[in-house]
Amino acid sequence: PFSLADQVAPNNRMIGLMLPCTPMQVLLMSKGLDALVMTSANLSDEPIAVGNREALKRLCGIADFFLIANRDIHIRADDSVMQVVNRIPRFIRRSRGYVPLPVFLSNSVPPLLAVGGELKNTLCLTRGDAAFLSQHIGDLENLETLEYFHECRRHLMQVLQIDPQAVACDLHPDYLSTQWADEQKDLPVVKVQHHHAHIASCLAENGRNETVIGLAMDGTGYGEDGHIWGGEILLADQNGYRRVGRLQETPMPGGSVAVQQPWRMTAAYLWEAWREDHENGELPEFLRSHRDLPLFDHTEKKKMTAVLRLLETGIQTIPTSSLGRWFDGMAALTGIRPVSAFEGQAAMELEMAMPRNGLFIDESGYTIPIEENEKIWVLRLNTMIREVCRDIRRGVSPALMSLRFHLGLIDALGRACRLIRDETGINTAALSGGCFQNRFLSARLESELKKHGFDCLTHSQVPANDGGLSLGQAVVAANQLIH
Repeated sequence: PFSLADQVAPNNRMIGLMLPCTPMQVLLMSKGLDALVMTSANLSDEPIAVGNREALKRLCGIADFFLIANRDIHIRADDSVMQVVNRIPRFIRRSRGYVPLPVFLSNSVPPLLAVGGELKNTLCLTRGDAAFLSQHIGDLENLETLEYFHECRRHLMQVLQIDPQAVACDLHPDYLSTQWADEQKDLPVVKVQHHHAHIASCLAENGRNETVIGLAMDGTGYGEDGHIWGGEILLADQNGYRRVGRLQETPMPGGSVAVQQPWRMTAAYLWEAWREDHENGELPEFLRSHRDLPLFDHTEKKKMTAVLRLLETGIQTIPTSSLGRWFDGMAALTGIRPVSAFEGQAAMELEMAMPRNGLFIDESGYTIPIEENEKIWVLRLNTMIREVCRDIRRGVSPALMSLRFHLGLIDALGRACRLIRDETGINTAALSGGCFQNRFLSARLESELKKHGFDCLTHSQVPANDGGLSLGQAVVAANQLIH
């Protein structure tokens, strides 16, 4: 009945809808408005404003007018956000309206506090067979959000009257939540590997504690080897895990800068694929063989050469097996999104670029071979990169290349699970991590696994992203303390 401005969720077909949920909103809609476009009262990466004076001070630079009331807000809580996948509502953000409703556990656990990760932070307090997650806190690298973290921690402990006997946190030594946990000298601290926590959260909300094949797919997580993990296949339960599969490791040139500049990961993937065929090849030869790709037209030559020098020398690079970086690299290589303005933008636009309404649904995916390396199954990227370059040179559309990428990935993850089932006899798979916010990936992989006889566990009570991490940390720490 109405059209949306282009600035509302650009390049994204997914639009969130809500009914009026406050008296003020009901009054506004009663005046004959068809719809309102709404956003939260905060600057990017900051917590939402709650007081009128706070809002006037913090938001005066972005708001033309303020409609205020004398109905005070006492506790900050962002809107909850959900999407429907395979007819099941699934959380992207679990906050207002659901907090502090507990997630009930399969057994009673000691009272403890889990402090979550660095991004999309939440807290979790346990008591008996109940785990209480906080509202969405956000990214702790921002000072105001870090202060909100402490505000939430104090409030939740006071309201629930829980005195934790231990603290659980992430392995990453630079996470501010981990650093706070390390400062608690009067309590035992249990450090939980990031991707194990993801799988444990999925097990916990499904009331399961057997060993499963856990697919933890996200952008970043500190691995036990000091590398950046993010495309992990684990044999895991709520107590421990063993890494049995992963995506091919590739150096991240410039470290975390590559997250904001996906073209850097594209350069790394192209370099790795080319060096596999040209072991002693040098940089000028590489540039000559790839200069026809659009990426090299759209990236400043000086910057591209500098990044390739990092790859050539191994300086300022760290290995990553992250699926999030695969999405970034593909988005830049296909010309969809070489530079990101916010977290996850490249991956979202790659998903949205796929054909709609089942077009090209009979297409086959790109080739992703699986090889065994030191008793770990490795999903290799190089063949797919060559196939994408071939399609670019043939003039294949970005939409079709995105579809082929998704289909190839789903096929490879399904094959990897079957290989591990053949080795172990384990027939239950659990899907967790931020990449499963991708509706196509989540729905199709779940269907693929079920088609081959797997019992497939997914999230519905907490987010698959880092918003559910604290629940996983809590149950792992509790089980380790019990045992």
